[in-house]
Amino acid sequence: MRLPPAGYGQRVGLFGGSFNPPHSGHALVSRTAMRRLKLDRIWWLVTPGNPLKNISELAPLETRVHLAAACADDPRVTVTAWEAWLGTAYSAQTVVALRQRRPDLKFVWVMGADNLATFHRWQNWRSIIDTVPVAIVDRPGAELAALSARAACTYARFRVPERDAADLPGGPTPAWTFLHTPRDPASSTELRRSGAWKI
Repeated sequence: MRLPPAGYGQRVGLFGGSFNPPHSGHALVSRTAMRRLKLDRIWWLVTPGNPLKNISELAPLETRVHLAAACADDPRVTVTAWEAWLGTAYSAQTVVALRQRRPDLKFVWVMGADNLATFHRWQNWRSIIDTVPVAIVDRPGAELAALSARAACTYARFRVPERDAADLPGGPTPAWTFLHTPRDPASSTELRRSGAWKI
């Protein structure tokens, strides 16, 4: 499997997740990161299975990739199951593999604020923020928990002011920023719980 296309030196956001199901909130996070970080492209990395989540509720990878591609709705966004092909179970491994294959690109890890609250539970989470800049996009009800989370506190002195977010791609690491944006209430968990999404 080839990596998604990107020109030499381009600024690329890496947006990983289960996308189970993908929804308008994912698209908003992606658009916000694209605009505020001045990215050239975003790669949605649909994970084959999140080690921290119940895989019994997980729809088939092919289904999630197909629906995510329809949800992204932006020619600069590429939806990929590259992690499944690579065989990486953890985001830290994925970051290392991508930087080895495309050292010319300026990667930024993008995630919703709801994920920052549990970021310290990710395998080798420190290596992610030590290797690539991280942009956290606000999500409904998540800001307080996110900014008081272990990862945010541990790396507090490396927080980049929101007004300087565009400096992250290609900049020194560790570095992270928190991006405020109008919030979209859509939630994969709620969509599954309400019965609006079934495997």
